[in-house]
Amino acid sequence: MTTRRHVMLGTAGLLAAPVLVTTARAAPAVGSPAPAFEGTDTKGAPIRLADLRGKVVVLEWWNHQCPFVGKHYGSGNMQALQKEAAARGAVWIAVQSSAPGEQGFVSADEANALMTRKSATPAHVLIDTPGRIGTAYRASVTPHMYVIGPDGMLRYMGGIDSIASTRVEDIARATPYARNAILAVSEGRAPAETSTRPYGCVIKYAA
Repeated sequence: MTTRRHVMLGTAGLLAAPVLVTTARAAPAVGSPAPAFEGTDTKGAPIRLADLRGKVVVLEWWNHQCPFVGKHYGSGNMQALQKEAAARGAVWIAVQSSAPGEQGFVSADEANALMTRKSATPAHVLIDTPGRIGTAYRASVTPHMYVIGPDGMLRYMGGIDSIASTRVEDIARATPYARNAILAVSEGRAPAETSTRPYGCVIKYAA
C-alpha cells in the first residue's frame, strides 16, 4: 500500500454543466434504486440516469493521475472492459469528482483529450466538480465501480478486481469483480459478488 495521502481501501475548462443529484443521500445499497442524477457530459450531451432505464449502466470513478487507475488504463484492461460492456449494450459513464486543484481534476476538454489519447471509449464522461454524484454514491477511491441494472436498481458496487496493487501483472491473477458483475447483469443474472472492497486513490472532494 502506498501512503495514506493517496490510497485508501474502502468498505463499500471546468464543469461542463451543473450536475444535479435528485434523490435523498441515503447510503447506496445493492438491490435498492441507484441514486438519480442528471447533468451534461464533456461533449455537451445531456445525461439523466432515469433516461437510461432499460439499459445496464456502469459508473467508473476516474482520476488519470492515480497509479491504480493507471494500472488499468496503461495495460488496456479498462479500455477492453469498456468495449466489452458496450458490445453488450451497457452505457459506461466515467465520473471525475476531484475538486479543483486536487489530484485528477481536469476540464471537459482535458478529459476528452485524455480519453482519446488512451483509446478509451466510455459512452460519457461527467465532471462532478461539486462532488454531488460522488457523495450520493459514497464513491471513495479511484477506480470505484458501480453496476446498475436495467430496472434502475444498484446491482454491484466496489472494486474493479480483487488485488489491491498498482502492478499490471496482478490483473491476470485477480478476480475481475466489475467485469463479472457487468456480464451477469447484462445476462439477467445476479452477480456472484455484489459488494466488494474498493481500492485506489482517495477522492479529494470539494470542501
